[in-house]
Amino acid sequence: MILLKNKKEPLKKQYIKKNTKKFNQVILALFSGGFATFSILYCVQSILPIFSKQFYLTPAESSLSLSAATMTMALGMLFTGPLSDVIGRKSIMSISLFMAAILTIICSMMTSWTSIVLLRSLTGLALSGVVAIAMTYISEEIHPNSLSFCMGLYISGNTIGGFSGRLLSSVLAEKFSWNISLMIIGLFSFISSCFFLYFLPPSKNFLSISTNFHKFLNRFYLQLKNPALFILFIIGFILMGSFVTIFNYIGYRLILEPFFLCQSSVGLLSIIYLTGVYSSPKAGILINKYHRNNILIVSLLLMIIGVFITQYNQLLMVLLGLIIFSGGFFASHSTASSWVGSYTNIAKIQATSLYLFFYYLGSSVFGTFGGFFWFHMKWPGISTFIIIMLFFAVFLSFKLKKKNF
Repeated sequence: MILLKNKKEPLKKQYIKKNTKKFNQVILALFSGGFATFSILYCVQSILPIFSKQFYLTPAESSLSLSAATMTMALGMLFTGPLSDVIGRKSIMSISLFMAAILTIICSMMTSWTSIVLLRSLTGLALSGVVAIAMTYISEEIHPNSLSFCMGLYISGNTIGGFSGRLLSSVLAEKFSWNISLMIIGLFSFISSCFFLYFLPPSKNFLSISTNFHKFLNRFYLQLKNPALFILFIIGFILMGSFVTIFNYIGYRLILEPFFLCQSSVGLLSIIYLTGVYSSPKAGILINKYHRNNILIVSLLLMIIGVFITQYNQLLMVLLGLIIFSGGFFASHSTASSWVGSYTNIAKIQATSLYLFFYYLGSSVFGTFGGFFWFHMKWPGISTFIIIMLFFAVFLSFKLKKKNF
């Protein structure tokens, strides 16, 4: 049983407001942390075909280098988030970033596939300490009027990190080796972690809570039995699962006929992720003008349209479809994640942890399970699987709208 004394509750919330020095420091710190986190997490995605070739793996087996990391990260977030309720936000995020960077450097030295997957699992566990807490830090410290905008900017930073990791690893792996690519990404991430530690302002609205194991589980139960939050958790599961699946296997499609692209060209697809730099904060702004539910439904429909367009065996059409799909994805995630943060009044960290748990669990399950559809039906199988799941997410969104959550 864990039992700690409460700190005295502050008399008044000291929110960080937009267009202030501290607000800019938060954005810079979270950008650095997001860059490190998501460049480490997704650096292997664009080089899955290289892993398949070097270690004689099927696409599904190769995807374990990503799925193993997202699985342990999802599990870790159930504990690192609540742990920050006791210890604090910034300290756990900082330690997690440095650990993940060091583990990535060590992973670059491995020669067996089992060792790589094991180290990627540990890396995902370390990263859980950042991903589970960053959104809670934002919802606690940023003024409510700027919350959706700041959340959108944070997700944009994550997007740039994921884009950089994928692109850098692809180019370096083709030019040198996958080992060199992971080594350099690990070193860049270590430097970014230093920026994060230096610039992130300490929490002002954080309140250490007394807790025990029963209360710990009860807080999760309270969020899971909330029908609106549970629907948002399932939507997050579908969102990330669909996104990772389409980009896990698009590389395999584009190196085959009729495209025959080289590995570095496949890595350039990461540029498409920059649509999130625009669509995430844009969705945050539109939320204040239109209802969250309307933005979520439109964003999901854009994802479906994007998948349909990728069916054409013309490179420009495939790229157009991926751009539309990605724009819809980042807008959907920005909307759903900020909805969870603003909807929750109690046990906010548990709500955020559960959303992200389902979100990255979808990445692990869909990312590897999609290999079954690729093996048997190639791209039409992948597309059918994703479209069915996205239509289910649209159905759930209409259910939220009908109940007026």
